[in-house]
Amino acid sequence: MQANRITAWFGDRKVLDRVSLTMPAGQVTSLIGPSGCGKSTFLRILNRMHELVPSATLAGEVLLDGEDIYDPKKKLVEARKHIGMVFQKPNPFPAMSIYDNVIAGLKLTGTKASREQKDYLVETSLAKAGLWKEVKDRLRSPGGGLSGGQQQRLCIARSLAVTPRVLLMDEPCSALDPTSTRVIEETMLELAKEVTIVIVTHNMQQAQRVSQQCAFFLAAHGKPGVIVEHGDTAAMFDSPIDPRTFDYVNGRFG
Repeated sequence: MQANRITAWFGDRKVLDRVSLTMPAGQVTSLIGPSGCGKSTFLRILNRMHELVPSATLAGEVLLDGEDIYDPKKKLVEARKHIGMVFQKPNPFPAMSIYDNVIAGLKLTGTKASREQKDYLVETSLAKAGLWKEVKDRLRSPGGGLSGGQQQRLCIARSLAVTPRVLLMDEPCSALDPTSTRVIEETMLELAKEVTIVIVTHNMQQAQRVSQQCAFFLAAHGKPGVIVEHGDTAAMFDSPIDPRTFDYVNGRFG
């Protein structure tokens, strides 16, 4: 996935300025930086959620396998099918069963499936999300009855059921305990073998643990967000080129 010269506005306020970033397949790319520098806005632009805000506009292009997802000929549902999203707060459909939560995306994307295909999708998606063994005997129980960490993995399974090529994660562990966080991180590392992952995180240790590529966003006072530096995660943390990156990853601000 590739973003080229992305500039974004909310009304008259420019929040991102000519941001370009390549997010390699088969890797986890982490987006780091202080609050308010445009990381989550950038993430939402990658699957066309930015345009849901009435005052939001943007310029630039987002390419998935060389095709612009904002091409007027492309349907919005196609972008959502290929580019899944997991949010900061787990958002399963609380009254819907675990089983129905997983396959909810099929209806939204107009995908038809037999009962056998649905059963297979539920099991494989939950297994990939690291949840199958914990819930296989209560698939008809409400998704809202799971713990916070389990609900987040259920949301991951729901995203995976429509076989996306990219999975976007906006601080997926910020509301979770350390044990649940570790499980989610292990799940991410497994998923990266078959799905491109982009994660926003404020946890520097997490960025180091789960990502191979890293991009540092920063917005000067009253200015839009830009990428100060990006590249190999280990290099970004051990020997950053820009002194602002060094200060941020070492906890001197943000």
